[in-house]
Amino acid sequence: MEPLVCHEGLVVPLDRDNVDTDAIIPKQFMKSIARTGFGPYLFDEWRYRDPGHYGKPAAERTPEPGFALNQQRYAGASVLLTRRNFGCGSSREHAPWALHQFGFRVLVAESFADIFFNNCCKNGLLPVRLDAALIGRLMETVEAAHGYRLRVDLAAQTLTAPDGECWRFDIPPALRTLLLEGLDETGATLAFADAIRAFEAVQLERSPWL
Repeated sequence: MEPLVCHEGLVVPLDRDNVDTDAIIPKQFMKSIARTGFGPYLFDEWRYRDPGHYGKPAAERTPEPGFALNQQRYAGASVLLTRRNFGCGSSREHAPWALHQFGFRVLVAESFADIFFNNCCKNGLLPVRLDAALIGRLMETVEAAHGYRLRVDLAAQTLTAPDGECWRFDIPPALRTLLLEGLDETGATLAFADAIRAFEAVQLERSPWL
């Protein structure tokens, strides 16, 4: 994974509570066993008026013009601003895959479902929790100001607005380290590969029947 230390990106608002993982990546697109190719189907049932299926080209679809991700002013957005309990529902890891593969690196919300929060951090996607009043103020600002961008400094755990206003956010240290170093749990474990091999060699000598 690509490390995430600092990121500045265009913000797109998704003004909804309780966005579940089936809305993020609907079940009919989970037939692939690969970990790639899910980005085009992000929020599929909200982005398109016609039913979709895995492999159906976007050129054959009918976009929903009122949905934020279809509006030209938000093209290329990499910061998603949303409301309460984002990522609820089933714990499918495909949800953070789809968000990341669509181009998002940072999610800003009042709260996230616990499993979804952890899955994001293990897949290179930073979830930032801010209080409800600030989320409401940011939502109004983003919708009123074209080209609104936020700068995220994970090392300092700060979020900075274009006018210089800065807010601090919290994230568990272990998950912060995974994102800063661009590692998942397997990669973090492999950093101790030499020590693991040394332990196994000693253990084999002590207990050769194992």
